[in-house]
Amino acid sequence: MDSNLATAIRTIIVVLLLVPAVVATGQWSNPFSLPPRTLAFLALSAAATGASWLCYFRALQLADVTKVALVDKTSVVLVILFAFVLLGERPSGRDWTAIALVLVGIGMLVLKR
Repeated sequence: MDSNLATAIRTIIVVLLLVPAVVATGQWSNPFSLPPRTLAFLALSAAATGASWLCYFRALQLADVTKVALVDKTSVVLVILFAFVLLGERPSGRDWTAIALVLVGIGMLVLKR
């Protein structure tokens, strides 16, 4: 399946599931009443998500799922590092060990061949 078509179908399904859920829970409000800065960050987040999904589906066409999924999870490591640097969060020693293990796993995949 074409990765762009897969991303479009996935996005349509997400919209069809989320909009009714937001409306049903009474959380819907006019998105244009949000501050411009918030809308800008939401737009950037949406663009990053769309690009990520396109890359993910394209990678699945080119490589094994096990490799693609593990490399995709490096985003978890990045989020933790951003939280450390930007938000001042302090992961525990156990957290840092888990992060290191994910990175070692990715390194093993990269250096395997």
